[in-house]
Amino acid sequence: MNFNPSQGGPGAGTSGPQMSAGTPPGDSTATERLTGFRQPRARRIGNQSFRSRDGSASDQPGRTQRTRRTVDLSAATHRALDIWQREAADRLGVARVTGQEVLTALIDQLLADPKLAAQVTRAIQERR
Repeated sequence: MNFNPSQGGPGAGTSGPQMSAGTPPGDSTATERLTGFRQPRARRIGNQSFRSRDGSASDQPGRTQRTRRTVDLSAATHRALDIWQREAADRLGVARVTGQEVLTALIDQLLADPKLAAQVTRAIQERR
């Protein structure tokens, strides 16, 4: 199937804005390229203040880009985590606790607690 009218497909020879191959069908609006964006500053861990671009301190982090991480689990570990999440949801009185919430909380604690970080490091060493 040919979506690019300039390559002799249906609609070849029609006038209108040129669209890239990634432009959704029916989207005839020209795309404006935005420039001048800078990478967001790294977020600090713990109860530390954040610095804005003008250098002033703030209690709120700036807009930060999220990065996805994935983890491979055995079937048994996956089931055990699902059970733990359901039990945690019951304890908290909410409909569910997501894996995202669990991993985010664990990582926040890992990065803030040197004792926990040492325990995790030892556990990794023992698994190798």
